[in-house]
Parts: sequence; C-alpha cells; structure tokens
Amino acid sequence: MSAAGSIRKGAARVAPDVPDAPVRERGKGRADSRVDGRGAPSSWRADPYTRALRAGRGPLFLRRADGWMLPLEVERWCADADAADRTVLTRCRGPVLDIGCGPGRLVVALALLGRPCLGIDVSQAAVARTVGAGAPALCRSVFEPMPGEGRWGTALLIDGNIGIGGDPRALLARVGRVLAPDGLLLVEVAPSDIDERVRVRVDDGRGGVGTDFPWARVGAPALLRHAHAAGWTAVEHWSALDRDFVALRRAVPGPGPATER
Repeated sequence: MSAAGSIRKGAARVAPDVPDAPVRERGKGRADSRVDGRGAPSSWRADPYTRALRAGRGPLFLRRADGWMLPLEVERWCADADAADRTVLTRCRGPVLDIGCGPGRLVVALALLGRPCLGIDVSQAAVARTVGAGAPALCRSVFEPMPGEGRWGTALLIDGNIGIGGDPRALLARVGRVLAPDGLLLVEVAPSDIDERVRVRVDDGRGGVGTDFPWARVGAPALLRHAHAAGWTAVEHWSALDRDFVALRRAVPGPGPATER
C-alpha cells in the first residue's frame, strides 16, 4: 500500500484559521466547478486527462498546434511524493495551498505530516483522486476567490503549473494576493532557458484530444524576469532529480527618498 493509502480517515486538515474552506468529500455532493473563463479548466476536464488520472498512467501529452508534444508524467503525479518533491515539502512554512494539485501527491504528503493544507484543481477527476487518498481538495481555479485569501503561508506551483492561464505574470500577481504578506511561493521551472506562451491540447497519443487552452513554459531566467515585474524576489534556486525549483517572496519596498527639513 502506498503512503497515501495509509492516511487515517479525518487526518487531513485545512488550516484552522482558514474559514469556510469547502472540501469535496467522496460520494457527498458535487465539487465546485466554477471557472475563471480563461479556457483551461474545461480543457483539463477533457476525457483524455480524466481517463489518465483514473487509470493512474499515460501516455498523455500537451500538444501544440504545430504538432510538437510535451510528455506529461502521469505515473509520477499519481505516485507518492519522491525525493525531489520532498525538497519542496521541507521548505513549506505555515498553511500550504497547492495550486493545480492534480491527483494530490503533495497534499497527501503534507497531510501525512499533519500539516494544514489544501489542494485546488480545475479537474474534478483530480480532486476526487486527491480526496480519495485522504487529503483536502477543492475544485476551483486559482483566479476565483480562495478560502483564507491573503493568509496562506506557502503556495506551490509544481509540475509546470507556472503555466496556468498562459500568463506567468498574471498568475504571479494573483498568487501574491492569495498568500500572506510574508508568504513563500515555491515554483518548479523548466530545466532549459525558455519563455513560451502557447495554446495546447491534452492528447493521449491515440486519437483522444481535448479542447485547446492557453499554457506557458518558463525556465528560471524567464521566471525571475516575470517575478520581478510582478513584485517578487527570488530567495533560492535549487535542483533535485533533474528538476529545477525557485523560491520567491514578495519584494519589500525600499525606503523612500529622504526629505529635507
């Protein structure tokens, strides 16, 4: 049995100071499927993605209009947190919001540690799998109002989720409003120096294709540019198992110019 399967019923919890945090329970009611209108949510609920999550395996790709395809690591997403993930989890402080939590391995790992946490995802299949593993999750876009808005200690954008919405600066600005003023943002970036905004489709490589939606891919240099423009400062950059991560905090305004008396 995986670590996810060993969570005691009720062990996962949302931060105690976060009011009105609706968490989807298995078999009870329907997940909140409201979206922000940017197009990505309906695409990530498309059948190829849903089928892959339910099966726990690929193949699955993001396909650009020119036919280029980015493999998606469904098996890793559906497994327990690995050593690279743990380098992220050890840096989390305070209540943690996992943005685009997918099938929930990071939220599950946090719940096992007794950490207050919440996963959000626009895919009902992803939320159902997360909750089924014993972790709290909500079907919602990050661009919608969040439980505990402005009070989260850490936010996660892992597995390329800096691409959500296709506009990294808009996403970084939004996360800045979700976090507490001294909150920490942990971002996984592409291992190459890339700054790409594209429209993609979820493709299973066997004829199953979802609708197109905006996405972005950025490496560390591009992330630092976007972060600076959105009012963030990089505090750490590290690599683990061929994956690259950056930690960001909101930039603290410097002292204004001295005035004469």
